Amino acid sequence: MAGFHDILFPLPIALGARGGPERRTDIVATASGREERNARWAHARRRYDVGSAIRTLADLETVLAFFEERRGRLYGFRWRDRLDFKSCPLAAAPAPADQTIGLGDGVATAFRLTKLYGGAHAPYRRDIAKPVAASLRVAVQGVEVFAGVDFDLDATTGTVTFRAGHAPAAGAAVTTGFEFDVPVRFDVDRLEIDLSAFDAGHVPSIPLVEIIP
Repeated sequence: MAGFHDILFPLPIALGARGGPERRTDIVATASGREERNARWAHARRRYDVGSAIRTLADLETVLAFFEERRGRLYGFRWRDRLDFKSCPLAAAPAPADQTIGLGDGVATAFRLTKLYGGAHAPYRRDIAKPVAASLRVAVQGVEVFAGVDFDLDATTGTVTFRAGHAPAAGAAVTTGFEFDVPVRFDVDRLEIDLSAFDAGHVPSIPLVEIIP
């Protein structure tokens, strides 16, 4: 990913931020009063605000330094979404059977990490581009396999590549469990901070927006 620093935004501050997914839907009312709805975006885009997480001047100094090193909107970085950063429920630990990412055909060796949301009605599959490498677990047809022996992970794209001689057999389910971050950037090139207002309880708005690969 061009213009990206593979660094995690300071976690203690990120955990106090607010935000979540955004979708874009066109809604047109017909003459009969019915609605026509059309999804303009195939994928959600997440937005966050760091300002709500800043509690001290030390926090503000940390964010200022991070903003300057990213040159404002120029470079992206990793962001930990406290509500959604695992392949499994938040209370659980990632397991190798959490998410199915493909079926083997005996030839294919590269599989993208994904996470499935929902179930019977209209499940949504999200590409995961920034996994936490140390958390990844992979299984083929229920048997766990291991990084550096059976496969390699590109943590910059979320691609699992099986080594020569280890391609999943035809019909074999490839499943994974992992933690992951969201690739984001600052959505402003300017920080306007009033320290006197900050001392009185004012929190500046510092927006972030997800980078869609």
